[in-house]
Amino acid sequence: MAEAHQAVAFQFTITPEGIDLQLSYQALNQIYLSGVRSWKKRVSRIRNRLIKGVYPASPSSWLFVVIAILATMYMRSDPSMGLIAKIQQHLPLSLHVSLSAQGQTMVSALVFSTLLWLSLILTLRFCLKLLLSYHQWMFEQHGRVSNTTKVWVTLLRLLSSRKPMLYSYQTSLPHLPVPAIKDTLSRHLESVRPLLNDVEFERMTELSQLFENSLGNRLQRYLKLKALWATNYVSDWWEEYVYLRGRGPIMVNSNYYGMDFLYVTPTPLQAARAGNTITALLLYRRKLNREELKPSFVPGTVIPLCAAQCERMFNTTRTPGEETDVIQHWQDSEFVAVYHKGRFFRLWVYHAGRLLSPREIEYQVQRILEDSSPSQPGEEKLGALTAGDRVPWAQTRKKFFSSGVNKRSLDIIERAAFFVTLDDEEQGMRGDDPEGNLDRYAKSLLHGKCYDRWFDKSFSIVIYKNGKNGLNAEHSWADAPTIAHLWEYTLATDAFQLGYIEDGHCKGDVDRSLPYPQRLFWDIPSEVEVQVQRSLSVAQALADTVDCYIFPFREFGKGRIKKLRVSPDAFIQISLQLAYFRDRGGFCLTYEASMTRLFREGRTETVRSCSNESSDFVKALEGGESADQCRRLFRLASEKHQNLYRMAMTGAGIDRHLFCLYVVSKYLGVESSFLKEVLSEPWRLSTSQTPVQQMELFDLKNNPDYISLGGGFGPVADDGYGVSYIIVGEDLINFHVSSKNSCSETDSHRFGAKISQALKDIMTVLSSDPKTSSSSRATEQRQSKKLL
Repeated sequence: MAEAHQAVAFQFTITPEGIDLQLSYQALNQIYLSGVRSWKKRVSRIRNRLIKGVYPASPSSWLFVVIAILATMYMRSDPSMGLIAKIQQHLPLSLHVSLSAQGQTMVSALVFSTLLWLSLILTLRFCLKLLLSYHQWMFEQHGRVSNTTKVWVTLLRLLSSRKPMLYSYQTSLPHLPVPAIKDTLSRHLESVRPLLNDVEFERMTELSQLFENSLGNRLQRYLKLKALWATNYVSDWWEEYVYLRGRGPIMVNSNYYGMDFLYVTPTPLQAARAGNTITALLLYRRKLNREELKPSFVPGTVIPLCAAQCERMFNTTRTPGEETDVIQHWQDSEFVAVYHKGRFFRLWVYHAGRLLSPREIEYQVQRILEDSSPSQPGEEKLGALTAGDRVPWAQTRKKFFSSGVNKRSLDIIERAAFFVTLDDEEQGMRGDDPEGNLDRYAKSLLHGKCYDRWFDKSFSIVIYKNGKNGLNAEHSWADAPTIAHLWEYTLATDAFQLGYIEDGHCKGDVDRSLPYPQRLFWDIPSEVEVQVQRSLSVAQALADTVDCYIFPFREFGKGRIKKLRVSPDAFIQISLQLAYFRDRGGFCLTYEASMTRLFREGRTETVRSCSNESSDFVKALEGGESADQCRRLFRLASEKHQNLYRMAMTGAGIDRHLFCLYVVSKYLGVESSFLKEVLSEPWRLSTSQTPVQQMELFDLKNNPDYISLGGGFGPVADDGYGVSYIIVGEDLINFHVSSKNSCSETDSHRFGAKISQALKDIMTVLSSDPKTSSSSRATEQRQSKKLL
């Protein structure tokens, strides 16, 4: 094949006259250029380490300190108070011999200046860490900022005035604190009160007190010891025990998806959309490698968030093991893995040391689409191994993919920058059944055909036949906000920066001498084919039971909610409680994901959204209480929810602390009936908000149709719901609801309808308040005057 010949750098033939050596200078030149690119990246990494290593100072500040010290010495003053002379006395003998007295003094001054400079850096970094450990600002009422917080903001701005790189703040972020065990147990009892009757609550209280007075303090001591030693006392155990040690399918149960624009498909050409999407992702990777991405901050503040999750975004895969999986990450990869109609390809995205243009990537993708070669025996459904149970996949991988052609092909997939599926279906909100097609679009991204995605990759891109796209992300290496940041950049860069020409093709020129994409070859024995079918059966049964409902809520958005002086997230969460009560006739343990990235290597914490206050409001509304009473109870519920969210963000949550105490108990070989019961409680309502982090990339005023659909995930409990939502602009909220058909008590469409009705009912109650209505009208009048 042509691509095989291109890969050969030299050939030799043994003849009677000797050895006939034939060099391919073109191939050698490619190797040389690839090496140059690799060395440039190494130099860039060293430079970045130096710059971020001295933050909040700068490398040039060293020269300033040296000049200041030398200038002071020139004025016959000793700024070191005798230290320079002592350093001079302890210089190596060779320097005493080779340098004059003045030269020795100069070297000693340089050593002292460097030590002084490093001391100043450590002092500044320590001060910045102290400032970032202050979280009281989050609990202050809007418009009533204390003097302490004002001083804190001023100092923080001064210390972080230099333009930071992506990882500049990492060493200055505080460590996640271990809450007092008494506080955690008290908050846990408060969170389960609306779910238990008096007898059940009394029993839980007794279990909690027994745990605190016996085993709890012993486990707490071990946990505090870990917190002193480890960067983050939660994250490594959370990654290992919640994700990597799971032995069931990661498809649906762990992986999640992200969608394309709701109303717009920038081009109907599959290859062109692939060209721009792949290019945008690689441009993001370039910014990531060079650390040119801006650090993420708490919205509207100068408070940085941990960026550690970005490190394993590309060139990463989850490899299966019999007891636990392992995340493997490679520094670089110059190709992506592509799947199309049962065949796997390696698509090189660099040529002659440069990134291919979008038009060239489109050209290469079109070659794959036009390739009529059949799939090899056992190749078409090979990806089902990543969709089924983990132990059979680990055993099959070890036995049949650890050597030979299978290992080489598997290595290419696992080392690829990311995985691309060229899907032969059309998806999106289209045709005579736009709502139904939107649901099928979500299911396609969540599980596809159960064999046409590589679920182990950090993320896989899906490009559909009609130009629609989307992604499927593996969960263990990072949480949704990290991949959402990447996807926002990709969609915006594809549509607004790279763009397309009039006929839908990518912009740019094509080098038609590019080598063909490389087919991957396999030797699949019958035992592997049998296991592929078993894994496919498991995955297909799981996929068939997933019920998805995606709907845009257009009645109102955060603009109208904020006019009522209510947190949009609290408004939605309380609406979900009302919807669930109407759907199931009661309350349930509710999971809302909150981030703990204010701390180094922080991931998530749980906000237990079902509170005494929210349940009181729901009961009052459903019980026909007066509007005034309902509004009062709603305000209390909203304030409670916001407080719970703040506490989770600042390390005072419940669930991660209890989880780590449970892990310690397992290591010590002791049993706790309290921890066992708490951690076995099902999350029948699992919710998450997809944050919009880069609204500046989207001009919704001039391009109102370019609205993101966000993404979603499967239900956590077999008899529960998964609800993801994204607040887009001022007037739209997109919801993703999932459940399982195998449970007769759940129905995603029914629950989605109840969510919509709950949102409208609560808005009606709050809008009927004369004080709020007049305040909203006054705000609207002020805004209209500004516009005039």
